[in-house]
Amino acid sequence: MKDFETIKYELSDQVCSITLNRPDLHNAMNRVLLDELRDAFDSIERGEVRAVVLAGEGKSFSAGADVNWMRASLDFSHEENVADALALAHTFDTINSCPVPVIARIQGAALGGGVGLAAVADIVVAADNARFAFSEAKLGIAPAVISPYVLAKIGRSHARALFFTAERFGAERALAIGLVHVVVPHDQLDAEVDRIVTELKSSAPAAIARAKMLIATVPNLAAHEAMQFTAETIAALRVSPEGQEGLRAFLEKRRASWAE
Repeated sequence: MKDFETIKYELSDQVCSITLNRPDLHNAMNRVLLDELRDAFDSIERGEVRAVVLAGEGKSFSAGADVNWMRASLDFSHEENVADALALAHTFDTINSCPVPVIARIQGAALGGGVGLAAVADIVVAADNARFAFSEAKLGIAPAVISPYVLAKIGRSHARALFFTAERFGAERALAIGLVHVVVPHDQLDAEVDRIVTELKSSAPAAIARAKMLIATVPNLAAHEAMQFTAETIAALRVSPEGQEGLRAFLEKRRASWAE
């Protein structure tokens, strides 16, 4: 793995930690950071990695777009803006499609694109001091690129309220609308992330990957297509080495090999 300028990348005990590392700028996003995030997530392979923890260094998770990056866009043509937005979209798609579970560890501000990172994470743990906002409308733009992931996570009703007002809201509201899954005191963030990682490691890696595929695929299928697809999926899992091992471990009242 190459060295990065704007993120930290560490792999230990099958857990990959990817940390936004621009703390003086509240981990604001620029093109370099987006490209490095995409490169880091592109490198992740199931088997070598069982879980990814996405975090932000310092007081904030991510305050959204970097001011200098936004200033530069004032002089972009329409075509240049499309290319710039597509780079952002590809980064979010890469994280969303990661073959292993992604845990977002959020403290402080998560604004604009920072909320987008929460939306593409599988499990989101927030400190009780976390503050969120789809802040784009206050800048005369809209949360367009992140909207597919946000709508899938919080639904149209909450998006209508929060996209239009662009207001800031706390961790408890984020929990209530489904953007966040767990809220803990700030000093318990790492312990809660560790607990979730332990739970993930007790589940079979290939089964998790198939479950991620189900979540991404089934909502887009017609009823008869979903029946066939899900039947084929469970059949393939039952005859797979992991499926066989999991059932044998259960019947023999022992831990499965992947959890040892």
